[in-house]
Amino acid sequence: MGAKDNMIMPIISKMYCSSSQAVLVVRRRPPMINGGGFVVTDCSQKVSFKVDGCGILGKKDEMILRDSDGEALLLIRRKGAMLEALSIYRKWRGYSLDYEGSQDQMVFCLKEPNSCLARTQAIRISMKATKNKDWDFEIKGYFPDKDCSIVDSKGNTMAQIGVRKELMASKDLYHVVVTPGMDQAFIIGVITILDYIYGESTRC
Repeated sequence: MGAKDNMIMPIISKMYCSSSQAVLVVRRRPPMINGGGFVVTDCSQKVSFKVDGCGILGKKDEMILRDSDGEALLLIRRKGAMLEALSIYRKWRGYSLDYEGSQDQMVFCLKEPNSCLARTQAIRISMKATKNKDWDFEIKGYFPDKDCSIVDSKGNTMAQIGVRKELMASKDLYHVVVTPGMDQAFIIGVITILDYIYGESTRC
């Protein structure tokens, strides 16, 4: 698993890119406890990220990804549901809250198929700077089973989502293995949307 030559791929920030493989553990919070969302820790059980679901924010179709200190990194929201009622795709967008000194700059867009007329039923992600192609990453597998991966357009695995034997005792724990050089904050941002789509801890 891994990108070629372990290239650094900062999407949110290069400070969230590691030269070695990262193993993160996601602990979900039920909506009735602390408003839902989840906490992400590293292999030493140190908090790396926190996600506030709509139960905390009080806004449907909106989540916030925070760093270990609680500072907001990414605002994630879905395009107006009314506008998408007849659309082939539902679109989720991630906005950096501090991107090159500006606020609310779109970093990525995730397209969730909303019709059998869609060219593919795969969930795909495109970057703001994407050129000559309509997607950069794709979800392979089925997220609710915690058996899926995030791959790039060349088929390289960027992150693998699964459940380790030592975590199988709890349905609220799963792990994410992130390829060296890949932006861990971006990966958790994508997982945040998947969590919401499938009605898990971030959903009201």
